[in-house]
Amino acid sequence: MSTPLPKWTDERTDALVAFVGSETPISQATVSAAADELDTTTRSISSKLRKMEYEVELASSSSARAFTDEQEAILSAFVTENEGTYTYAEIAEHFQGGAFNAKQIQGKILSMELTDYVKPAPVRESVKTYSDSEEQQFISMVQEGAFVEAIADQLGRSVNSIRGKALSLLRAGLIDAIPRQETTKSSTAVDPLADVAVGDMTVEAIADEIGKTTRGVKTMLTRRGLTAVDYDGAAKKAKATA
Repeated sequence: MSTPLPKWTDERTDALVAFVGSETPISQATVSAAADELDTTTRSISSKLRKMEYEVELASSSSARAFTDEQEAILSAFVTENEGTYTYAEIAEHFQGGAFNAKQIQGKILSMELTDYVKPAPVRESVKTYSDSEEQQFISMVQEGAFVEAIADQLGRSVNSIRGKALSLLRAGLIDAIPRQETTKSSTAVDPLADVAVGDMTVEAIADEIGKTTRGVKTMLTRRGLTAVDYDGAAKKAKATA
């Protein structure tokens, strides 16, 4: 009996989106590397990405971008001779004049079972939009049954920001439920990016602020032609409408 594949939770989906980044189309090397990273199959990765409207390179078309036997031998020698010296991104910069991106290099090294020779990439620190004390105060007020508006007033944040942070805390298991909103205006559409300093924040920070996935944030930025610190939605929109 085969082992069932892990389900696509919000956390796993966000991890996949972060892993593939802005690569387009997504290569089979990246698909392979993502499958290894998330402990699933390449078929599951490709299917999930396509459902999220990513363009994924067909397996049959990847041969044109595959490593030749000579390139594979050179890469193997480079990695083993520089054990623990370079990350995947740094290897990509040094190898064959940058002919392959970091995800392709990672996929190939995975297939050659040489991952132990690669220097781990530095852990990216998550940008916190709420301080530890603000987060604790937030949690305490939720536990006391405070409305969203009250929490927003206390912390000097917008209602939308509070709802986004509540969703983030809920996913992290730090609160049991999203606090209720005292007054609702169902007829008025709420702009999730209202009061958010998009140009001064990373996509990840914006996602945490408004309670959306990084993929969702990128989509909003592209549609509106907005630019974050690490994502140029204006350029993406111009390219899509060209």
